[in-house]
Amino acid sequence: MSAVDRKSSKARRFAVSILVVALLGTALVVALAVDIERKRSEGRQTSVALARLEGDLDDPAVWGRAYPLEYQGYLGTVDHERTRFGGSDALPRTPTEADPRTSVAASKLEADPRLIRMWAGYGFAIDHREERGHAYMLDDQTFTGRQQKPQPGACLQCHASIVSANRALGGDDADEAAGAARLAAMSFAEARTHVDHAIGCIDCHDPETLRLRVTRPAFIEGLARLEAARGRPDYDVNTMASRGEMRSFVCAQCHSEYHFEAAGPDGSASRLVHPWDGGLRADEMLAQYDAKGFRDWVHAATGAPMLKAQHPEFELWSEGIHARAGVACVDCHMPYQRVGGTKITDHHVRSPLLDTGRACQVCHPIDAAEIVARAEAIQARTIAMQDTAMNRLMDLIDDIARATRADGGETERVIAARRAQRRASFLIDFVASENSAGFHAPQEAARVLVVALDEIIAGTRVLGSAPGASTSTRITTSNAPQ
Repeated sequence: MSAVDRKSSKARRFAVSILVVALLGTALVVALAVDIERKRSEGRQTSVALARLEGDLDDPAVWGRAYPLEYQGYLGTVDHERTRFGGSDALPRTPTEADPRTSVAASKLEADPRLIRMWAGYGFAIDHREERGHAYMLDDQTFTGRQQKPQPGACLQCHASIVSANRALGGDDADEAAGAARLAAMSFAEARTHVDHAIGCIDCHDPETLRLRVTRPAFIEGLARLEAARGRPDYDVNTMASRGEMRSFVCAQCHSEYHFEAAGPDGSASRLVHPWDGGLRADEMLAQYDAKGFRDWVHAATGAPMLKAQHPEFELWSEGIHARAGVACVDCHMPYQRVGGTKITDHHVRSPLLDTGRACQVCHPIDAAEIVARAEAIQARTIAMQDTAMNRLMDLIDDIARATRADGGETERVIAARRAQRRASFLIDFVASENSAGFHAPQEAARVLVVALDEIIAGTRVLGSAPGASTSTRITTSNAPQ
């Protein structure tokens, strides 16, 4: 072969190589574009109904005829599943006429008797059990031992499928807020006659469009107040929130801190309120309670005006890295799953540690055992800090009781120490009652517990002074964003 032919052959091979590289590059770009569009489409897709929604829409089984794959996931919430620091086992019990349940979760009061002392005089000191699936939420509230103390109808706003009841009691206009207020004015027993099912599809989805929606009037109102304080007046979560935000808000409407306020002049009617005017952090909500002079009960051992924190998952999650990265509740607790050729949201709501492949490894491509170990390490540290704070709270309760007897009543130092007990108890309870054992925002959980210890130190110092002495001495802690 001549030099000219060799040169021409090399040129052809080079041209072919360039063409192959170009084709491969084009194929990769096209594949990437297709994948991006597929994922965008998956984010927009809605399930196709296999039947018309007709009948009692509060009943998830009615929706199950139209959306059987999602319904099968929902049925999984009857499972008792445990992680190292959460979930529960099913303890068998013999049903009775008064309580037909055949199983219950283990008592947290038996596991940690300090809780009985922390809540002395309140319903939670009678009965408080480990968490279990949504399928049990209505029966567990109906038959809890806390019913020994009067429970308001407002409890059902989160323990039942309540949309139809709110509308039915809302007058000719089916005003859901007005209906919720009427239910709240009832006793729990009376309000219970208006509902039949635990939370279901209608509580989070519009039956016509399947669009996510918030249905709890108290959450709509509370979020509007919060956004107004942030400079967004007239905020309507159902028209102004993004789809990504709604994937957390539908959960947050129940998994959040709240309290009951008297709505009637006789104080008998309760209105469910979220204390977010000053912000979502534990001490910001505590400041709201203090400013209003609100109390849930009076502590039986010390006489302190007390507060009970209620499962503030939304508030703690809001301070964590996942919230700041735009990761929604649904992404971890209801991840996408493929069933044959269909991709759906898994409605078996549970801990992501029980399904790390779909819940965690999509974003964290590391070994599943390592993911669980890291999460459990965070939880173990949080619980260790919580235990330390709880032990010091027990000491403070003892000190206040002794000081009250020694002083012969309510002296200045006793009143100041009671205030420290109230505040520290709420802050510890905020972390203890939040269902992630601190994982949703570990730095924030640690900060809250440090503030609680600060309150306990202040109360102890006050009681160490002579009766009637100054109560101004206390330590301050940073409240800078974490």
